Amino acid sequence: MSWKHPFLSDPGRPIILASASPRRADILRAQGLEFTVQPAQIDEDVMPGETPGPHVERLALDKARAVAAKADNALVLGFDTIVVIDGEILGKPQDAADASRMLGRLSGRTHVVHSSCALVCVDAGQEQVAHSTTGVRFRSLAPDEITAYVEHGEPMDKAGAWGIQGVGAMLVEHLEGGYFTVMGLPLGCMRELWAQVFGAPVTR
Repeated sequence: MSWKHPFLSDPGRPIILASASPRRADILRAQGLEFTVQPAQIDEDVMPGETPGPHVERLALDKARAVAAKADNALVLGFDTIVVIDGEILGKPQDAADASRMLGRLSGRTHVVHSSCALVCVDAGQEQVAHSTTGVRFRSLAPDEITAYVEHGEPMDKAGAWGIQGVGAMLVEHLEGGYFTVMGLPLGCMRELWAQVFGAPVTR
């Protein structure tokens, strides 16, 4: 591509997205970026004593490292997103009953979404990672609404059993923070890390 992005410098190398998430790919395409997709397979269990911020950053960095190890001349972007309530990290539901339990717990309350971004360039000796947080308040959900949403299927592959990019947007009463953090690709973090590695874009 002819590099014309006003806020991101030309990395001068191929870009790889270390994620299978269609929504992350869509966000990057909306930025005009050209990239390939190589999902990373890593252990996503929470380590003993690991708090949400360090946990979500470690996962993004581990994903980027795993892909960069086989593509040392590329810029590899890794991301991760978690939902936290009462200090507990909620992963993807194991089944419909687990999804209903999570949604019932989130109903009428505020939880926190943490999304991380990692940039890894092996040949440049660069590893950068950061995360952002957004508070999300749900409206009070009736039991039949929870059942209908779970039966819709959207909750089953998403942390905390919901997603803002689909019909789950109707669960949300209020956001405190960035929309793209909840989407799973914190563009502000990515821009800041990109600038640290490649500098500010040159305008002509």
